[in-house]
Amino acid sequence: MNIEIISGSPRENSVTHRVALFLKKLLNEKTAHTVNIIDVKEWDLPLLQNVFVSVDATPEEFKPLSKRMFDAHAFILVTPEYNGSYTPAMKNVLDHYPKQSHKAFGIVTASPGVMGGIRATQQMQLLINALFGIASPHMLVVGGVDKKFDEDGNLLDEAYQKNVDVFVREFLWLAESLHPESVLN
Repeated sequence: MNIEIISGSPRENSVTHRVALFLKKLLNEKTAHTVNIIDVKEWDLPLLQNVFVSVDATPEEFKPLSKRMFDAHAFILVTPEYNGSYTPAMKNVLDHYPKQSHKAFGIVTASPGVMGGIRATQQMQLLINALFGIASPHMLVVGGVDKKFDEDGNLLDEAYQKNVDVFVREFLWLAESLHPESVLN
């Protein structure tokens, strides 16, 4: 199964990106799935002009991104909270692609603040519904992210591992249930 983690913070040295790094490392260690990170900072997507309906119909500089988006069976969206929602950069990436019917989505929000971006989770659920995706009801809301994960994506707060394990277990159950043909044996 191909899982793409979309790291939605456009900021350099994003503390939110730490969680994306950790999840990629964890999923690569614990599963046989192909797990990668699409970092919004690495793609200078213009404001939406055209939806990329296929890899062939994508401008040359974005074809590698399109291949990954179309080949993904599931997504984990990782974002800080911007004005009570997810980042505009996250929305711009997802808006460039057609509906993601029957694909699993995991929701992860992170913030140095105690609330961990909880308001963004509500907006992300609405976005996933609009994409025809299926959101895992078990979200990962990471308050105090700068104290829980280091710059390299290592978990600093071992007590938080249980929250991560529940999120990952439930996300994988959903993704593998929706696409059993893509599960490696």
